[in-house]
Amino acid sequence: MWRRAGIGPGVLERLAEADAFLSMQLSRRDALWQVKAIRGEAPLPLFSNPIDGAGIFEPDVTLPPMHLGEQVVEDYVAMRLSLKAHPMEVLRPKWPNLLPHDRLLTAPLRRTSVCGLVITRQRPGTASGVIFLTLEDETGVCNVVVWPKIYEKYRRAVIGGRLLRITGKLQREGIVTHLIADHVEDMSDALALLGHPDYDVVGQPETVNDEAPRVPRQKVRRAMHPRDQAKALFPSRDFH
Repeated sequence: MWRRAGIGPGVLERLAEADAFLSMQLSRRDALWQVKAIRGEAPLPLFSNPIDGAGIFEPDVTLPPMHLGEQVVEDYVAMRLSLKAHPMEVLRPKWPNLLPHDRLLTAPLRRTSVCGLVITRQRPGTASGVIFLTLEDETGVCNVVVWPKIYEKYRRAVIGGRLLRITGKLQREGIVTHLIADHVEDMSDALALLGHPDYDVVGQPETVNDEAPRVPRQKVRRAMHPRDQAKALFPSRDFH
């Protein structure tokens, strides 16, 4: 692509970060490794094989594979979305007894708990202080109603949380189901587990090839810690 399409190393790096070379059997990490070997904006005209002509002769390496949580975070860093998995799909095994959103329509009308990314917050002026949240997990969305007393109790989580676990009673009107919140917990710190380089949050230790010793954490990951980037990586649309 550098030689035939004239794409500079900067653009190639952005494409590699977005995992755009997967169809060429190059993982995100392998593609980034290869792109880093390219320095010039265009091949030198003196050489029939620009890579060899530029003096780039590197031994083959086996890089540590990225686990699913890392892949999801890097997708959000590069594209603000992921087609591999939703963050809740990776985190759900750690939290039993959470109801997936696609089961809200048929679930018994009783007290239950859900968890998801906050995608919208609304506080209409005509709603007498009631706040409406929309949560998203890997199965769909959940509509949450937060009454003023509950909002005052959990104000910080309701306003600032990016990943919320909410417990309350289900209420259904036709095909519309709401969760009337009575407890709100900010789980945003758990987003840090998605990109942990040493342990797969699903519960399986990451295996690393003996020929490619583990690089210290600060050298493996380009992205900042997900906990520090939660606001940028998982933004919500807030209406007041």
